[in-house]
Order: sequence, then C-alpha cells, then structure tokens
Amino acid sequence: MRGEPKLKGLRHVIQDEKDPRFMDGADFNRGIAALRGLGLVYDILIFEQQLSATIAFVDRHPNQVFVLDHVAKPRIGAKLLDPWRSQIAELARRKNIYCKLSGMVTEANWQDWRVADLRPYFDVVLGAFGPERIMYGSDWPVCLLAASYRKWFATMNLLIEPLSKTEKEMILGGTATKAYSLTASKREADR
Repeated sequence: MRGEPKLKGLRHVIQDEKDPRFMDGADFNRGIAALRGLGLVYDILIFEQQLSATIAFVDRHPNQVFVLDHVAKPRIGAKLLDPWRSQIAELARRKNIYCKLSGMVTEANWQDWRVADLRPYFDVVLGAFGPERIMYGSDWPVCLLAASYRKWFATMNLLIEPLSKTEKEMILGGTATKAYSLTASKREADR
C-alpha cells in the first residue's frame, strides 16, 4: 500500500459482523496496528449498540487516526438519544478520532424526516467533537433511500448555518483535509 498516494484510509463494515467481539480479534487488531505505519486512517462503520466496544477498540490504538462514520447510526427514527449520547461523548474524549456527519437521513424516518429530527443528534456530535473533528460526509448512494444528495447537502448547510465561517469551513472540508492528510488542489491553493 505504500506508494499509493491517493489511498488515504480503509474501512470494514463492522456493523454487519455477526461476532459481537469482532473488534477484539487479534488478527483484526494487528491489521489496525499496521495501518499507522502506512499512514492510513481507519473509518469505523458501526451501529449504535457497538459504541462501547468501539471505545475499548480505539483505546487499544491511541496513535491510530480513526473516523467514526455515520455518527454511529443513532436511532433517529425512534427519536432515541440515549445511550448513544453518553457513549458519543465518551468516545469523543479520545483525540485520535474524528466524526463524519453522514448517514443521518437513513437512520431517520425515510419518508418524512425533517431537519428538526436531525438537529439533536447534530448538536450532540458538535458538542462532543467540536467542528475541528467533524466532517461532512455524503453517504452517497445510500442516502438516496431517504433523500437526494442535493437535499442532504442542503440539510447539512441548515444544520451548520448558526456556526462561524471558520467552523463551517472545517466541517465542509478542513477537518477531512486534516484527518486524511490531504493537500489542497492547485485551484484551492491559488485562492
């Protein structure tokens, strides 16, 4: 994988693993340990009920950069914040993990979700991670189950609207640039 400058991270669909102790596996953890030496980020794709195991997993790899995908898929459709809220706050205490704002509309009621349904979950993530560790994610094409890409992006902009220009820039690109060690394009650098 060395010498692949466009490869910045890896992800495994942990949410679909049948073994609830999958993240404890020796082979899996050896693989994660090897990522650090390769300079690769590991994206964590889990369901809410896997958060406590994720906290222990991240603690085993304090020098590895992680990105939590889809805000850990809280039960937005059921309007349940807990125990997700307290576990997100606990996970966010680890400074080597970022959070991707994505997948929220597919965890809401697909037919009639509103921005107000997502706001409490956004507020929890914002309070826990701060804009410097939150990044926008499209979840395309899966988001199409509940919204067009355009509608999800417009929703994201409504959620971050009260923030400062600098905070918005972090969420919409700056955080991802930092987390994945990206470089600005020539066009962006010329601005």
